[in-house]
Amino acid sequence: MSDPVIVGWAHTPFGKHEDKDAEALVAEVARAAIEDAGLQPADIDGVFVGMFNNGMGKQDFPSSLVLQSVPELRFKPMARCENACASGSAAIHAGRNFIRASSGRTVLVIGVEKMTGGSTQSVGDALLGASYRREEEEVPAGFAGVFARMADAYFQRYGDQSEALAHIAAKNHRNGVDNPYAQMRKDLGYEFCNTVSEKNPIVAGPLRRTDCSPISDGAAAIVMTTGDDAARFRRAVRFRAAIHVNDHMPLSKRDLYRLEGASEAWNRALGAANLDISDLSFVEVHDCFTIAELLAYEAMGLTAPGKGAHAVFEGWTTAGDRLPVNRSGGLKAKGHPVGATGVSMHVLSAMQLVGEAGALQLPHADLAGVFNMGGSGVANYVSILEAV
Repeated sequence: MSDPVIVGWAHTPFGKHEDKDAEALVAEVARAAIEDAGLQPADIDGVFVGMFNNGMGKQDFPSSLVLQSVPELRFKPMARCENACASGSAAIHAGRNFIRASSGRTVLVIGVEKMTGGSTQSVGDALLGASYRREEEEVPAGFAGVFARMADAYFQRYGDQSEALAHIAAKNHRNGVDNPYAQMRKDLGYEFCNTVSEKNPIVAGPLRRTDCSPISDGAAAIVMTTGDDAARFRRAVRFRAAIHVNDHMPLSKRDLYRLEGASEAWNRALGAANLDISDLSFVEVHDCFTIAELLAYEAMGLTAPGKGAHAVFEGWTTAGDRLPVNRSGGLKAKGHPVGATGVSMHVLSAMQLVGEAGALQLPHADLAGVFNMGGSGVANYVSILEAV
């Protein structure tokens, strides 16, 4: 049986869904993705759900929630996958492995998170669960404080990069204007992002509000099937590579000024695909904070260590340039409903590759790179995608 391909997808808008819980968000994408693939529920052999920590809600056993909206899937195998902010990619890998193991031919993968139901403090505490609490429990400002420590370490080693981070934020907000699924569809501009103000205060360390992704609700879904069946579908996207590596969780065991796990994942993925970073048409990277995108440039080999700002100031990563990064607006503008993020990144990349990205469409979209990260560079997933 050949490697799995993506043949259908669905995506909710990301943002604050006051009237929808995780169950309702799942319902919005599950049947829609199956229908988008031109299939019936009976064609689905398994369901994999990416959800990080529904301690942000109440329903912490989500694998069968899909039956509330697609009861025809009853008695199919279903499982919840969790790997912090990369839970969506973990679910994709579980679905791929299910197919590759010949346990079934077609799977539905759903990523979902309901984050806005609780207080900012409760959400922050839940997100801190993606850090090593034994050492990082008291870090000020929660998970933003964790990445602020990484930014501080990078600034101490390579100099102040606040202007580069502001350019990244401004780029992603500008891109988000074109994304109908994005939570923040407003071009904030570089000056606003680079200025500390009442509307853009310091959150932690050198990170301003515009350096931080928002609290979001949302869901995304894909349908995957065996590559042997790709010709049956109106379009299909295949994995040239799909790599997952984990690194130490405690910050004390790693160099904070680089993402070594991400670098390893990128090296393995590009090697497996027999490609160089220059061969890619665009990438979607995990910019939970702008410092993460800057570090991702270096991890993927776009620039040498400490030179990520060069790509920013030279405009390499803008739409239509050398390597567009986060044409979707990234987590920064699109939003970051944690369990949904990895699936969303694959959906929007697949749309680019088959020419269905609408206002987001890039003029050349042949090969996509996707980098989804769990925690502070702990779980690292890289996919290389191309249209069949």
